[in-house]
Amino acid sequence: MKCLLDLSALGIEPDGRRAHLIPYGKECTLILDYKGIAELVMRSGTVASIHADKVCVNDAFEVDTGRIVTHKPNYAADRGIAYAYYVLITFKDGTEKSEVMTRDECEAIRKRSRAGSSGPWVTDFDEMAKKTVFRRASKWLPLSPEIQDVIRRDEETEYRNVTPPPQPPINPFALSTPETPENAATVILDATEQEGADEQ
Repeated sequence: MKCLLDLSALGIEPDGRRAHLIPYGKECTLILDYKGIAELVMRSGTVASIHADKVCVNDAFEVDTGRIVTHKPNYAADRGIAYAYYVLITFKDGTEKSEVMTRDECEAIRKRSRAGSSGPWVTDFDEMAKKTVFRRASKWLPLSPEIQDVIRRDEETEYRNVTPPPQPPINPFALSTPETPENAATVILDATEQEGADEQ
């Protein structure tokens, strides 16, 4: 009921496209989709359009100093697997904001999610990856405090009570200068040889 009340307040339906209701034991958790957050941002009145997409290995894709120069998918052929995701936000004054993340970066986020092994991350990975990159871009947008709070709470809900993956222990000797082996040959140069070496 709490999730449904939150959705009612946002004006979004849990249709599996804009919002998901994910069970965790006896608890129901609301997770917004990329389309749901994009819809909220569009209501701000400052954004003219939002486009998020995946980039496959056979697509023509170019980024220059943070600006997406071109993305031309070839839908007539096999596009291959997706290796990156991006979002392009165009404001009503004509300015743009873009963000790009690799698939590995999205995978790292998925592993931290409470729904990383079930729910939309499994059934709709591409959409959740788009949401991830869009959520990162949204931190730079001039949004109302209400929309910022919705995005923040959605992120906290998805990643709360998640234990970070264990890090391998640091070997304090790995960064130290290796010692010369005891059986290493020692070369002693006399003064003449040393001068020749110095000149070289």
